[in-house]
Amino acid sequence: MNMARTGVCDSKPLLDLHMKAEERRAPFRAWANTCGPLDQWQPVDMEESRMGLIKMESEHKWERKFPGRAADGRIMGLHEDGLTVGGGTKEGCVEQAVLLPGFESLLSLMPSLLRHEVETTLQKLDLILDRTYAWEMFLDMMKSQGRSCFPNADLPRHFTDSTRAVLVDWLMQVHEIMNFQDDTLYLSIHLLNRALRQVKVSTANLQLLGMVCLFIAAKKEESLLPEVSGLCYLMDHTYTKHQLLRMERKVLCGLKFDLSYCSPLHFLHILASLARCSAKVVWMARYLLQLSLLENQCVVVLPVHLAGAALCLARQVVQEPPTPEGEAAWCLASSIHVGSEATLLRIMHVLASAAAKAKTREMSATFNKFSSPDTMQVSRHPGLDDISALLTL
Repeated sequence: MNMARTGVCDSKPLLDLHMKAEERRAPFRAWANTCGPLDQWQPVDMEESRMGLIKMESEHKWERKFPGRAADGRIMGLHEDGLTVGGGTKEGCVEQAVLLPGFESLLSLMPSLLRHEVETTLQKLDLILDRTYAWEMFLDMMKSQGRSCFPNADLPRHFTDSTRAVLVDWLMQVHEIMNFQDDTLYLSIHLLNRALRQVKVSTANLQLLGMVCLFIAAKKEESLLPEVSGLCYLMDHTYTKHQLLRMERKVLCGLKFDLSYCSPLHFLHILASLARCSAKVVWMARYLLQLSLLENQCVVVLPVHLAGAALCLARQVVQEPPTPEGEAAWCLASSIHVGSEATLLRIMHVLASAAAKAKTREMSATFNKFSSPDTMQVSRHPGLDDISALLTL
């Protein structure tokens, strides 16, 4: 039976990412797994620029350790003027209990060193064209991220967290086949989360809604787009071109053509670069962050907090030897993902649970993607096997 009509998921995997490109099968007709020959959707080799790691100094690593905490449990940041405020003073690192009352005050709270490092990082990651306005753009990212999360994780009564997770996993497989950028995936899931809450859609059209969100995200992020007929082909022509284009208009009008999004992936790259993380820690954090897309409860979390939690948990899993330089770099990076330690640990617990389910759940697109040599096989890292230890952080 077709899930577009029944909402029932076939238990067989839709796409085996370990197969050769010419042997892959596209996930046709939603979750019914009635796949045909793949003639026009042969994935091309991934460009090195897309799969390239953040270039960082390999000797800078950081240990399994949290930043300091204040009496009320808030993460301690840095204070610019060398005075002790709400915490003890350490040599070379003065701590301050910082919980931003508003992002407008961020500039006055951050030390000049952090401003310089952020500007350098944004330029190195090609997130800006002109360094003159780098800090202002970073402040705007911090302000605008509040629009990316939701006040609650409630879905319309016709949909469940499980149904949404199945759809997201299917979109990840289509995203992999089309060889889109990671930014396209994160934007498409964000648009899907908004559309589920703002656009009236039936269960029968849930797959069509997901494909339309991916198509809209690709229009914003990609330079090469698939034909509409190709998208219908990937859905085994369950829907017509007219239905797809009509749904696209419906989604754009429902979202009021607002496609802006501050991705947690951008914050992850910034934090990882500031903290001088190794390549393996970065890939592990990217794996955990993509797993968060399957968890509906993560839609209420600020992107910077989600990125910070993924990076902290990645450090816990990899457990690389600490260095003084790495400790200083982490002390600087931790000033960005400001928030209570309880919130940080709660998010890490969600990510650890998602990692524990990744090996056994039927929705394994992310696990398969990050088990390849190109991603350093982080999803098969032995540190993820002892999940009971991660869940008792």
